[in-house]
Amino acid sequence: MNISLLLQMASDAEPDRVALVCDGRRWSYGSLLRAAQGAATLIAQSGATHVALLDENSEAAAIALFGAAIAGVPYVPLNYRLADADLAGLLQRIAPAFIIGDIERVNRLNPAQKHVTKSRAVFVSEAERVEPNTNPAEDGEAIAVQLFTSGTTAAPKAAILRHANLLGYILGTIEFGSASPDEASLFCVPPYHIAGIAGLMSSIYSMRRILLLPAFDPDAWLALTSSEKATNAFVVPTMLARIIARMDAGVKPDLAALQAIAYGGGRMPTELIDRALELFPNVGFTNAYGLTETSSTIALLGPDEHRAAHRSTDPKVRARLGSVGKPLPTVEIEIRDEDGRALPAGERGEIYVRGDQVSGEYKERKAIGADGWFPTRDAGYMDDDGYLFLAGRTDDVIVRGGENMSPGEIEDVLATHPAIADAAAVGIPSVEWGEAVGIAIVVRPGHARPSDDELRTLIKGRLRSSRVPEKIAVLDTLPYNEMGKLLRREVRALFRS
Repeated sequence: MNISLLLQMASDAEPDRVALVCDGRRWSYGSLLRAAQGAATLIAQSGATHVALLDENSEAAAIALFGAAIAGVPYVPLNYRLADADLAGLLQRIAPAFIIGDIERVNRLNPAQKHVTKSRAVFVSEAERVEPNTNPAEDGEAIAVQLFTSGTTAAPKAAILRHANLLGYILGTIEFGSASPDEASLFCVPPYHIAGIAGLMSSIYSMRRILLLPAFDPDAWLALTSSEKATNAFVVPTMLARIIARMDAGVKPDLAALQAIAYGGGRMPTELIDRALELFPNVGFTNAYGLTETSSTIALLGPDEHRAAHRSTDPKVRARLGSVGKPLPTVEIEIRDEDGRALPAGERGEIYVRGDQVSGEYKERKAIGADGWFPTRDAGYMDDDGYLFLAGRTDDVIVRGGENMSPGEIEDVLATHPAIADAAAVGIPSVEWGEAVGIAIVVRPGHARPSDDELRTLIKGRLRSSRVPEKIAVLDTLPYNEMGKLLRREVRALFRS
């Protein structure tokens, strides 16, 4: 089976129903499929080994994704925010490619490569006019998508997602045609992130109208949500914070149609989701946890669980707002120690996952075991009721004198201080201990900077003395990538310098 089947089924069911809205243009399921079939013809004629998108969100992302699938060529959306040197390296790794978007930049960075380049407008126009390819490739084990990982701790790896992985996720979690004609989902995450790709596929299979915002801006998000009467949306925590800030500043859009907001991609501060639940009392919130290598979501904290935790005075229930919920019924999750042994509830270790949607594969190597279990490199634990809590990347663990410490527990304590808007804890070199704790904080506007002694006393009072920081830095902002993930390597580099 091929992921283009999702669009084919929607087009067969209701070819004239609106599938996608972007920059004022509306695409029906029939016209979107016709353009994807035309794109497949262009791709096949090019002789390219990959189809790349170097552009913001637009209809070209959907056309290229499904066009590449029909042609049987891997789709590789690229991070257009990368520095030239980094992007040039990725372009070399996928040559010769059929590339859509910023053709000037591609030709400047890789003049010797035999890429076929087309601007967004030219690609879409030609895809609509050329003879369509109506015979999609049928190999379900072929590569559908290749995504370069964000590289928050190391150089990007080429994660491989096969048609069978992506269809395993969609067919196992989404009911075909389940959305009413009034339902519309707003997407503003970058097209090179798995959340954007999974969002396109799930919305098309459920037949929910897709509203694409080319690049995130809180005012534009609020305006599009209002004008198109969006019922659903997906955001990352930093986006939600900016949306709430605009509403708190007095922006009052009509959001009466909004029913559900899903979020993921980074750590959600408890105080932020609390404020969101207050500001949107009739909206259902869902925390979706997943990875590129797992074809998107593997655990969910649903709307009812959000509201129950928000209202509860029971510390155990209340703590669930900081969890990512329970595993999907289509996957298995285990917490394991360094020797690969399963750990009981409450003990921290590495998160392992298994299921049809799990690829666990890179172009460079396979990371999945013969038994299907994939080590995520995320640290965490599960409570007695099966709720999964994250504790950062296993690479982020601070090892002080042989004791493993989670930076997340230190950051959670710092977040309770009324003057601290954001905080990060990292391991820094120590002659005595091997590693010591360094913390970087961002002070709230209008608040005095807490003294070093005050912060050390706060941490020592809540945690063991080993967690007390040796060095403290005050920053204007912490470094995050566009998906809201803290770039700890940059924080560590600050302390080294």
